[in-house]
Amino acid sequence: MPLFRFRGGAKVAGRKDLTSDRGIVTPPLPPVLHIPLQQHVGNPAVPAVRVGEHVVKGQLIADAKGTISAPVHAPTSGHVTRIGAHTAPHPSGLPVMTLSLEPDGKETWIRLPEPLDLQVATGAQIAQRVAEAGVVGMGGAAFPAAVKLNQGQRYRLDLLILNGAECEPYLTCDDRLMRERPEQLIAGIRIMMQALAVERAVIAVEDNKHISFTILREACAGDPGIDTVYVPARYPMGSSKHLVKAVTGREAPATGLTAEMGVIVHNVATAFAVYEAVALGKPLISRIVTVSGKALRRPENYDALIGTPVSWLVQQSGGLASEPRQVLMGGPMMGEPLPNLDVPITKGTTGVLFLEGTEVADKNVMPCIGCGSCVTVCPSGLLPLEMAKMLQHEDIDGADRIGLRDCISCGSCNYVCPSHIPLVQFFNYGKGRLRNQDQEKKQHERIKILTEQRRQRLEDGTATAPSTPGMNERNDGASER
Repeated sequence: MPLFRFRGGAKVAGRKDLTSDRGIVTPPLPPVLHIPLQQHVGNPAVPAVRVGEHVVKGQLIADAKGTISAPVHAPTSGHVTRIGAHTAPHPSGLPVMTLSLEPDGKETWIRLPEPLDLQVATGAQIAQRVAEAGVVGMGGAAFPAAVKLNQGQRYRLDLLILNGAECEPYLTCDDRLMRERPEQLIAGIRIMMQALAVERAVIAVEDNKHISFTILREACAGDPGIDTVYVPARYPMGSSKHLVKAVTGREAPATGLTAEMGVIVHNVATAFAVYEAVALGKPLISRIVTVSGKALRRPENYDALIGTPVSWLVQQSGGLASEPRQVLMGGPMMGEPLPNLDVPITKGTTGVLFLEGTEVADKNVMPCIGCGSCVTVCPSGLLPLEMAKMLQHEDIDGADRIGLRDCISCGSCNYVCPSHIPLVQFFNYGKGRLRNQDQEKKQHERIKILTEQRRQRLEDGTATAPSTPGMNERNDGASER
């Protein structure tokens, strides 16, 4: 099928040779698992067990809270030792409610639900099973997968795209999954197609992954509804809107969804998790993680239990060969520095990198030379330097007017800037400020609505005016809660 170019993007060094030929390894059980209850976009899960309780593998240990949330399940059998916001560090560096579990070594499974009968299962039933299994987007976004699988009820869809691009340097977890588990992956794609009521699916693989491409093309050769295509190895090909543009030529509006164009995008690892949830009844309790970098003695691709401390995986890799200059969770383009090595693997963890000095560019910030490289590579068509200048002067609204919300924080501008200006850091700061402004605006609107409702009740004679303004405020708070 013909392919299309998206604007901008950067040609980055892949650096995948450290782990591309390393098969998926299952590490031994760690002494303790630290399981965050916020591993997904939306509301954090709510604990469903207590300290001291014995749990079994696959047991629900935290319930989803609302539609945009995901439950959490025990990665192994053992005893709950702690539940609290300061139990263990979180990849974000912030205190997050976390459940600590000491494995008993028995790996005792809970009785899993019966696999769905796909001959009669509806899309809603498939999405419900995926939701109950706690499956989220495995490419790093960690958006609850069931919500996207329900999009067929709201939009007229005609295509499912599986993101096998894996455009971040170093990361090979998706590549190894496509090589080693193609049959399960294809089965997951068929389940997703059934849930979305689409007849076509395309697996998009970057043109530097020839082995994965060949294996997948052979695996889906007997299914006319599923095709495998090469896409250019150009960062950020893994961005859903840019992947849709490359595969279909359709361009989503900046604030729109790909579903509005008839396309849903899921990561290949998400398809595998959907297969396990629907066909086997298994919840999401582990994921494949690339642990790499030249500061590590033996880089590997691990099938690690959720909650496994990074330090345990380092130990299984033979420890550090040298003092890393930078430790990142995720890829080098969009990854975040780790506060320490006790941080656990979460559902959205694609990799952990230990980079030595030769792998990290000199970060001495210098004045802008006006080269325009950041404008050339921006895949969203923005003016990165102009936005950064505005944010430096706290002109949040000005940056918003010229497209701050459209920035996908891909890091392409940082990568090409010869002056090493931390552009993305400015943008993330600005987007955080915008989120605070939006929340304050919503709060103001709620107060305005409550005030108008109270005024109306008083005029109608259905309520009595409070005796003091203080009581008025407290009543507002009670009604809000």
